[in-house]
Amino acid sequence: SFLANRLPDREARADEFFFKAAEILRDKRILLAGNGWHDKTRTDNIVYLGHLYTAEHNAFNCSARAVLNVNRLSMAQYGFSPATRVFEAAGARACIISDQWKGIDEFFEPGEEILLVSNGQEVAQTLHSLTLEHARSIGSAAYKRALSKHTYAERAKQFERIICAELVS
Repeated sequence: SFLANRLPDREARADEFFFKAAEILRDKRILLAGNGWHDKTRTDNIVYLGHLYTAEHNAFNCSARAVLNVNRLSMAQYGFSPATRVFEAAGARACIISDQWKGIDEFFEPGEEILLVSNGQEVAQTLHSLTLEHARSIGSAAYKRALSKHTYAERAKQFERIICAELVS
């Protein structure tokens, strides 16, 4: 599944990572949600759900074997800026497949808590070989990491440590 709004600086990356993979995986049912995709040409295996309210994100994230994250070009270029949807998906114990960007390993362990790909072909290959058991293992590991390292409480502690270290030095 893929949940993202259609934006100019995401379009080419969505074409490469999502629509190309869907073309390859014609025998798989693939979910697409988000604003702006209604007039996008898509293969018959893509089910377009339109806009999803935030309250529906968890159900969407845990309804598929894996959730695809495709960063906007600006986020991918500069790195160290995961989309909130990555954390939403982790909170739903979803197996996340993501485009690669600098700093992702600071948030989730590649291969253990998140699966990284470089293009649509790799998305298709990953999905083709991904068992339900492995997907659940990745999703559970991402969930545990999100709860231990990426809550608001943890971010506040991290902020305090940084500020205190700056005041001391």
